[in-house]
Amino acid sequence: MIHKFKQLGYNIVLDSDSNGVHVVDDCAFDMLDIINAPMDENPPKELFQKLGRYSEETVRETYGELLGLYKEGSLFAADEYEKYSNTMVKSPVKSMCLNVAHDCNLRCEYCFAQTGDFGGERLLMPPEIGKKAIDFLIEKSADRQNIELDFFGGEPLMAWDTVVETVNYARSIEKQHGKNFRFTITTNGVLLDDEKIDYINREMSNVVLSLDGRREVTDRIRKTLNGKSVYDVIVPKFQKLVERRGDKDYYVRATFTKYNLDFTDDVLHLRDLGFEQLSAEPVVTDENEPYALTKVDLPRIFEEYDRLCEVMANRTGKKFNFFHFMVDLDQGPCAIKRLRGCGCGNDYVAVDPHGNIFPCHQFVGIDEWKMGNLNDGTFNDEIKTYFAKTHLYSKQGCSGCWAKFYCSGGCNANSFIYEGDCRKPHELSCELQRKRLECALALAVDKAVKNGG
Repeated sequence: MIHKFKQLGYNIVLDSDSNGVHVVDDCAFDMLDIINAPMDENPPKELFQKLGRYSEETVRETYGELLGLYKEGSLFAADEYEKYSNTMVKSPVKSMCLNVAHDCNLRCEYCFAQTGDFGGERLLMPPEIGKKAIDFLIEKSADRQNIELDFFGGEPLMAWDTVVETVNYARSIEKQHGKNFRFTITTNGVLLDDEKIDYINREMSNVVLSLDGRREVTDRIRKTLNGKSVYDVIVPKFQKLVERRGDKDYYVRATFTKYNLDFTDDVLHLRDLGFEQLSAEPVVTDENEPYALTKVDLPRIFEEYDRLCEVMANRTGKKFNFFHFMVDLDQGPCAIKRLRGCGCGNDYVAVDPHGNIFPCHQFVGIDEWKMGNLNDGTFNDEIKTYFAKTHLYSKQGCSGCWAKFYCSGGCNANSFIYEGDCRKPHELSCELQRKRLECALALAVDKAVKNGG
């Protein structure tokens, strides 16, 4: 399966099944509308008529070049992964989202967690649950050495004692069990102070900083309880944290909505504030919400992705990375990752303040997806098996999509919440993913070309 498109002035061809990415001339680009596998040694006679605007010599040479790619397996390659899809098995649990706070000191309009309480009572996780989560991960991770845990909410800094006690407990026992814990925390920054900044920079392998961009964008939708500006509170704290962080991982995560379809300006604003690792996630919500993105917004969003792509290719101003435009042309994910994606409900779970276990943070509070509880030691193996067998070949339409090995079927939670079925991809998210991937591939090509590759 091939996909061809034009971006940044290049004619780009992706061969999905081999991961081959080719930059071709106009004749080859047009020829790929006509030919398909299997390719014969000699060009079909109709090519010369259909490509009459090119000379016969050009058509022959171009066909020969494409034939060479076909023979080496990087054009019209066969799908070598589907035959393994029925062998997908359960994996040890290697990562967890620990919802230490079902409460928040902000009331962001678009919050998928219903402004922090996940549709239930507002409460904080006691340290005992955090320690049980560590014990659970050690037990369920089998022989895996590296384990990841993300402190999440709501706002996890509201449960700071639980964060610290959980980390300290993990550090006190990880070596005796042959484990290495990597912690992440996601925060809106309101409660950050020097002590918390230093602790986060010491103990957290990664930190996600929630900030939507320009002052007017951030303050319009990221509401404080008393209606005051959150921008002026958190920006200096985030700048201090990043300045002190050195070369450790972080990224600033924005969410764009219908209110700011010019989100490139927000990305550039974050860059100008001194942040280099950036993300701008499209809001996913009920399409009846006033801030929701819908199909009618897609042309404008695509235009903005193109604009951001051009900015990054021109390399003007301070350098920055944009999460959704990052792709490795030389070494992609392993086969299992290509087929199954995020590991939701299989090697990744979420735990709420009561110790209830869910497939991921977006399933938290949906009772039918409750997998068990840390307090009584229950864990639903049938749900785990279901997600182990949820992959791009068991999802509707994914096997025929050119982006399948980069997307891996998309977000299971979004599929369930907005399509009613984990195995029916969320169509709007698919459209956005494909556009971002085109930009990512174009930027990778552009970098290779400019570096002489």
